[in-house]
Amino acid sequence: MISRFRFATVCMSLICLAAAGSAFAGSMGGIGKSAELSSKESVKVDKAKGANAHTVAELFAQSAKLDNKQVVVRGKVVKVSKGIMGKNWIHLKDGTGSGETDKIIATTQDMAEVGDVVTAKGTLYKDKDFGSGYFYKAIIEESKISK
Repeated sequence: MISRFRFATVCMSLICLAAAGSAFAGSMGGIGKSAELSSKESVKVDKAKGANAHTVAELFAQSAKLDNKQVVVRGKVVKVSKGIMGKNWIHLKDGTGSGETDKIIATTQDMAEVGDVVTAKGTLYKDKDFGSGYFYKAIIEESKISK
């Protein structure tokens, strides 16, 4: 029979290990924190202005032509995953596209909050495979985010 003291000590040790593991994983860029907007909310954002400006739908439709090129997109932040692989992953919707092509991810060192309307400028990559099942038909990397 295990004593209450020993049981409490084991439980506290497990809690401390879990907390330390989360902190360690976050600092190493493995696991980050995430926030998300309801996927049922309707989004309509005007297209970015200027050179290289595209809608989310255009980025997917023209991804072969835009591969490894600078692009600009304006959208509403619907999800933010912080500190994954040393980057923040910002999911943007502008009301164009549908299904798997209704949002684009921009990786960045900058930060935005769910609900913000931002402009992302970065390099579009087509068919980007990070391994472990993380494959993107189109993704914007090394982005600069502005409001």
